[in-house]
Amino acid sequence: MTEYILKVNNVTKKYANHTALENVSISVPKGSIYGLLGPNGAGKTTLMRIINQITAPDSGSVFFNNSKLCKEHIYQIGYLPEERGLYKKMKVGEQAIYLAQLKGMSYNDALEKLKLWFTKLDIIEWWHKRVEELSKGMAQKIQFIVTIIHEPQLLIFDEPFSGFDPINASIIRKEILELSQKGTTIIFSTHRMESVEEICDYIALINNSKTILEGSIKKIKDKFMLNSYEIITSGEQLIENDDFSIISYKDSKYKISIKESKSQKEVLHNILQKTDILSFKKETPSVEDIFIKAVTNE
Repeated sequence: MTEYILKVNNVTKKYANHTALENVSISVPKGSIYGLLGPNGAGKTTLMRIINQITAPDSGSVFFNNSKLCKEHIYQIGYLPEERGLYKKMKVGEQAIYLAQLKGMSYNDALEKLKLWFTKLDIIEWWHKRVEELSKGMAQKIQFIVTIIHEPQLLIFDEPFSGFDPINASIIRKEILELSQKGTTIIFSTHRMESVEEICDYIALINNSKTILEGSIKKIKDKFMLNSYEIITSGEQLIENDDFSIISYKDSKYKISIKESKSQKEVLHNILQKTDILSFKKETPSVEDIFIKAVTNE
């Protein structure tokens, strides 16, 4: 039976005449990497702010580890917002310790763990520098560290790769995966669909303030699976017939759609009567394909 670290039930939030969330529900399994997706303005940031108790819902409920969300839970949650900010005049190490203490860590424990992380991410030489001297990418590393330093059960990352070059984005992705392997649950919001495809186990898609898709990536892909196949042949060119229609063709590689009344075995048998088949595989929709289809067809 699946255990859930976080359950959001029918949450609604309105600002003046704008509805940010309308009866939104998500369930985040323990130990998973959970992608929170949606177009700009869909309501994702509002939901993350509610989970972090920065704001409260107008109706609905949020449960953390089967208990109603309360202020004590904030010590078990780490949040890296998309819009980030550090005190520019403070020294990096001094500020990192201060932020760690806000999460309930002692000075000595914070100092020890921060020095380890600063060394690991190769920024220890910046410990005594002022924040205003940092590049954007360097500042992002600092904020990543102070988000995870208190070892929370749940981490929420909003566009965690923003501001990073490809090398540092790869470093942060590796750290996120290592945290997951150690049992940390991660909610991950991004517009980079390739990252979702690579690291997420579950996704929720929010559009126009509502949850329109939620579940494991595998089950969602199965739901959106089309009766289409990629086939590579050698020899005679394929021609549409009563077995299949051709969606696209390039350099002996076809994308075909098999007619509903036909079986794969029957279609392959008939094609082999005319040409050799080098490759045949079912087309699997990408997360980006699903995102576009779900949003445009809602």
